[in-house]
Amino acid sequence: MHLDTNPENILAASAHRNPYPYYATLITGPDLVFDAPRKLWIACSAASVKAVLANPACRVRPVAEPVPAAIIGSAAGEVFGHLVRMNEGLRHDAPKLALLRFLAAVDLERVQARTEALAFKVAGEGALRGEALSRWAFEVPVMAVADLLGFAEDELPQVARWMADFVACLSPLSTPTQLAAAGDAASALLTCFSGLVKGAAVQPGSALARLLQEAARAGWHDAQALLCNAIGLLSQTYEATAGLIGNSIAALATRPGLLEAMEREPGQLLQMVHEVSRYDPSIHNTRRFVAEATEVVGVSLQAGDVVLLVLAAAGRDPACNARPDEFLLERPDREVPGFGHGAHQCPGQALACVIAAAAVRALLVSGRFKDPASFTWTYRPSMNARIPVFTA
Repeated sequence: MHLDTNPENILAASAHRNPYPYYATLITGPDLVFDAPRKLWIACSAASVKAVLANPACRVRPVAEPVPAAIIGSAAGEVFGHLVRMNEGLRHDAPKLALLRFLAAVDLERVQARTEALAFKVAGEGALRGEALSRWAFEVPVMAVADLLGFAEDELPQVARWMADFVACLSPLSTPTQLAAAGDAASALLTCFSGLVKGAAVQPGSALARLLQEAARAGWHDAQALLCNAIGLLSQTYEATAGLIGNSIAALATRPGLLEAMEREPGQLLQMVHEVSRYDPSIHNTRRFVAEATEVVGVSLQAGDVVLLVLAAAGRDPACNARPDEFLLERPDREVPGFGHGAHQCPGQALACVIAAAAVRALLVSGRFKDPASFTWTYRPSMNARIPVFTA
């Protein structure tokens, strides 16, 4: 793959070595463009992305298929059907409020310390390159959130394995074997979380106990839905935060002077991760499904239309961030469309960035980043996520 070529199409962009020049050409064009071969509208500018996210007719899931057909009837389908982030409407207001309050109250200093400790432990004593580095980037964030939710340390590796199986059901590229494994993993996770919730009822200081308290405070009394959304916290962490860690490593390896700056001032790592989340985010696009005729940025959309929101392009729109193609640690008024907007703003943004920064700090402190030019990677095949696969 060459730096001077464009992606084959918009869905191939997230795995392209450098899709940003291609995105820049789309930003300068019409706010909404119809991609006939893929049968979807494309929104790249910050204005069009925000307009679609704010339009109540543009839903997270198709009206006729709230749960992907491939997992209906499985434990994975049950979990998916309860996920607050995959549903809309008044009945999800209380769960959203409970999760928002819970995440806003998380002790980020404790999470940082625990993530660093877990990152050192998972890394072990040997080399951490290639496949081992990619696996580490996936496992550490999930283990950090599972630790926060109350799993014992010796249970964390198994939770990470289950989550690797579960998230496969969220991809349209999944095979029947992967879907079956996702169902088994979801069933195991539901059982484990059920036990944790019972224990949390008598451990008032635990994070999961606080989630239960926020649920009761918000009027959310669906115990099964709460279990499913606890799993959802792990699934949101798995790919998105792994990509954020991987893209942060890529930035350190390729941006002149950045590694030296972080070694001099490791307290700046969190700012670096925030800028990576804008400059080279782990989630490049998301979809919205039009439920009824509506108009967005002057374009008429009909029920059944699909809009692809290219969040990574919006983050490079000059109307969203000044000097968008520059990597600035001290960027004023940074906007990160990859974490959503308005009612669809991801409440876990601070948690994800703290975990990613702590993991990268552990990598630096361990001395495993002495020769950044020797790190090589491609990108995982995906229609929406940008996750480095380290090869050396």
